[in-house]
Amino acid sequence: MSGMAQIISPVDGAVFAERSYVDLEQAQQSVVKASEAQKAWQQTPLEKRIEILDAAVTMLAEDTQDLAVELARQMGRPVSQGAGEVRGFTERARYMLEIAPRVLAPIDMPEKEGFKRYIRRDPVGVVMVIAPWNFPYMTAVNSVWPALAAGNAVVLKHAQQTLLCGERLQKILEKAGLPDGVFQVLHMSHQTTSELLKCPEIRFVNFTGSVRGGQSIQQAVADSGHFAGTGLELGGKDPAYVRADADIADAAVNLADGAFFNTGQSCCSIERIYVHESVYDKFVDALVAEAKKLMLGNPLEPTTSLGPLVKTEAADFVRGQIEEAVKEGAKALINPADFPADEVGTPYMAPQVLVNVSHDMRVMREESFGPVVGVMPVSSDEEAVRLMNDSEFGLSASIWTRDLEAAERLGEQVNTGTLFMNRCDYLDPSLVWTGVKNTGRGASLSELGYDALTQSKSFHLRLPSGV
Repeated sequence: MSGMAQIISPVDGAVFAERSYVDLEQAQQSVVKASEAQKAWQQTPLEKRIEILDAAVTMLAEDTQDLAVELARQMGRPVSQGAGEVRGFTERARYMLEIAPRVLAPIDMPEKEGFKRYIRRDPVGVVMVIAPWNFPYMTAVNSVWPALAAGNAVVLKHAQQTLLCGERLQKILEKAGLPDGVFQVLHMSHQTTSELLKCPEIRFVNFTGSVRGGQSIQQAVADSGHFAGTGLELGGKDPAYVRADADIADAAVNLADGAFFNTGQSCCSIERIYVHESVYDKFVDALVAEAKKLMLGNPLEPTTSLGPLVKTEAADFVRGQIEEAVKEGAKALINPADFPADEVGTPYMAPQVLVNVSHDMRVMREESFGPVVGVMPVSSDEEAVRLMNDSEFGLSASIWTRDLEAAERLGEQVNTGTLFMNRCDYLDPSLVWTGVKNTGRGASLSELGYDALTQSKSFHLRLPSGV
């Protein structure tokens, strides 16, 4: 063994769980085992694969209450919101299973006399998934379920903070009848993970995390000497634009939720808001009013709607962004004293709305991943689009308006993976989830989500005479 993985609960700072890391040799043996198990799994009829995977989804849903408490202790999300993670997991898993027969079916070519031609979509082999802690089930399912449905084996390394989630997934898949070795969870150090990526059996790596982490994954794969594919969902700094014709009350409610749900710890949370100057004051007042309704406290309490950040260092980072912005001229509209649980030196921090901000400030450029949002007035659609695009990231963006044509026209100009109108911070599994710029590369969910998890194989068959 090589070290220990510990979950330090943000609820109280205590050790909630710990596991031994596997060493590199053990991890390599697991990959070889996965490669062998995959060969038989690929030959299992698709309808049987879907049956097993669907049964596992049902089992996870049956554990919703226990799962919600376990999640709260691991990463701090209030128990009142735990069921939402299960609903999102279920929706994504079942949609990808529903479309699998159609998407994975051979593609027949137009008839050509004397020939039979088609394209098969075979599994790539072994898929390694490196999942994050912030939405530990919903992010993992994006690649794990379609990878397994397509006939791949999966090796999952979950974030240390939520390693129990990986174990829970393995337990339900085994109980549902998934053959041994087809899905394995490995607790590994970063160094072991990097070395494991050199295994030639690993044909695709899906990673969700930081830009720096994505660069490390890409480098490790490049150094491996073989050509594994990568899917990288990295940073975000998602913007919203509230036009003059928007429903201000509705925009404020939904953008507050988009900024502060999960304590702002979402890759697609709203971190920048641009508001037409004619409705700016009205919107800011409404947004602040919504933020003040949040109940910051122990996530195990049913009345809590804003839990702690994942760790004290994360809260310190966000507090640092806010303090620096205020020194540079920003104005903080929420008094942390109105949230008694807010305490410097802990993961518990009040939500914050900043005005008088500019793109010269870190809080409007760097990913915060916490409960803070900056709001700026704009005088035109053109200025809003320019500011929305003034970012190294591009995961999602939203436009709040009553004008569908305007949303589509402006949306075409926004550099982003997903463009919303009058909603935000949501994944529709029928639409591809992707990003541009430093948000990463690749795509998950939707029909396109199967592309990277399968290998195209053409059959060009010249028929014997008379056939």
